[in-house]
Amino acid sequence: MSNPFSQITPEIARLAERCQANSAIDPTLYKKYDVKRGLRDLDGQGVLTGLTKISDIVSFKIEDGKRVPCEGKLYYRGIDIEEIVAGFINENRFGYEEVAYLLLFGELPAAGELEEFCRIIAKYRSLPTNFVRDIIMKAPSQDMMNTLARSVLTMYAYDDYADDISLPNVLRQLLQLLALFPLLCVYGYQAYCHYHDRKSLYIHVPKPELSTAENFLHILRPDSQYTELEAKILDLALVLHAEHGGGNNSTFTTHVVTSSGTDTYSTIAAAIGSLKGPKHGGANIKVVQMVEDLKKNVSDWTDEGQVADYLIRVLDKKAFDHSGLIYGMGHAVYSLSDPRAKIFKSFVEKLSKEKDRTEEYELYALVERLAPQIISERRSIYKGVSANVDFYSGFVYNMLDLPLQLYTPIFAIARIAGWAAHRIEELANPSKIIRPAYKAVSEIRPYIPLDQR
Repeated sequence: MSNPFSQITPEIARLAERCQANSAIDPTLYKKYDVKRGLRDLDGQGVLTGLTKISDIVSFKIEDGKRVPCEGKLYYRGIDIEEIVAGFINENRFGYEEVAYLLLFGELPAAGELEEFCRIIAKYRSLPTNFVRDIIMKAPSQDMMNTLARSVLTMYAYDDYADDISLPNVLRQLLQLLALFPLLCVYGYQAYCHYHDRKSLYIHVPKPELSTAENFLHILRPDSQYTELEAKILDLALVLHAEHGGGNNSTFTTHVVTSSGTDTYSTIAAAIGSLKGPKHGGANIKVVQMVEDLKKNVSDWTDEGQVADYLIRVLDKKAFDHSGLIYGMGHAVYSLSDPRAKIFKSFVEKLSKEKDRTEEYELYALVERLAPQIISERRSIYKGVSANVDFYSGFVYNMLDLPLQLYTPIFAIARIAGWAAHRIEELANPSKIIRPAYKAVSEIRPYIPLDQR
């Protein structure tokens, strides 16, 4: 029996048709009034709406006054992400905490500063008394991003200074959220599995000596066991997803909501709602599902012709979800390459060997090589197409035996560092509330009395 609360009645369906009919806008009007839909111009370039010192994305260079695509670069506070990763990997350290410090405070931490920062985070990895029982365990949701957003909003009630937006108080709130996101996500998942799938309930307490990545695996897995490579590659995933400029949808949401003067919990919950969208944070799930469908429909994974034929059918809306999209290919900013995908790829290969899944890795690599060529041949595109970070991240999480429901929450666990830095930057540079202009295109009409309609 369907839930009456969730039911779409005939009356609602009829009214929805009216909404659709009266909400549609003539597409030619956008060009007529030079509207930058999605805050982008006709070439897909973002409209400049702000300044930031937190990160920079480079996807083109200027030659003879023209934009020329180049290999993608990503800088955290002016430092190349490839150098950052090489630094902590060569020193056999975890990198996410160091990157979070860099994003928040603008400089790489000295050894003592990093130790102090990690101690602060470890101290904040403790939820309020009975929060798990009273909030997370009640009405568990099948979507962990909704659970995360609800938990963040509820934390407002536990904060005596929830509405104080002075920088010291906001920093305290943001560091607490950065520390608690792994717990909120994993405990929410464990609660759902217990009540809906009748599985045993595991609530492991985080360990102060462990990194964010290690604690995530520790509290998620029933036996708390993980290999060093598993923890290191999850840490790398957090580093690569921690920040990506002020213009991505969830970070821009953070700026927009912060500019209204509202509290930290409302701001971060709004960012979570943005990241949940399949066009933003949920893309890696689609990649995994697409490749699984490919494996079912292609008899020989090494046959370039068969794989290419499948990808063509995907583009022609005849395969997978009939959307016409090869997921994990292309990016709103990058053209020739996504530096995050390039970094990830070599570590993905190492993990595939440890997990004895090299054949699948070779399939991903083949799709990565074939898809851009097929897309460029069959679609009109204004810039190059390459694999983005989502292409490999879903495969990594799959090899780590992480549940699909936690793929996007892992993105949030990483990105809270970037959101925190941008909220602080918006508060440190106060301006008017962010309010883009919309042009009305409806005709002026007289009001008609009810008995004459």
